[in-house]
Amino acid sequence: QSQFVESGGGLVQPGGSLRLSCTGSDFSLEGYPIGWFRQAPGKEREAVAYIEGSDDATRYSDSVKGRFTISRDDAKNMVYLQMNSLKPEDTGIYYCTHANARPGTFVPTFAEEAWGQGTQVTVSS
Repeated sequence: QSQFVESGGGLVQPGGSLRLSCTGSDFSLEGYPIGWFRQAPGKEREAVAYIEGSDDATRYSDSVKGRFTISRDDAKNMVYLQMNSLKPEDTGIYYCTHANARPGTFVPTFAEEAWGQGTQVTVSS
């Protein structure tokens, strides 16, 4: 089954950094807008970062702006999320998937059933 594959999560202390990676199991991400979303226990799913497929324009949630950077390398079929100055509230499972821009935000294109397994990020001392 084709799906996104996320990696790079782990346990990190507050103030630390992680770089998450995203690729397609058997499909190309080139030309497609991609979003990172996260799910924390007891909280609603949150849109974190988004990158366009054509001009690499980016969007970020207010909670991560200035700390996270999304980028893509189409030659490697990868999308990355560099996370710096991590906080405990950044803890959650991070997913990448196809996404679409909306006024002031972005949303996943497909239902969660079509997503990957995600990668766990835990920020704790």
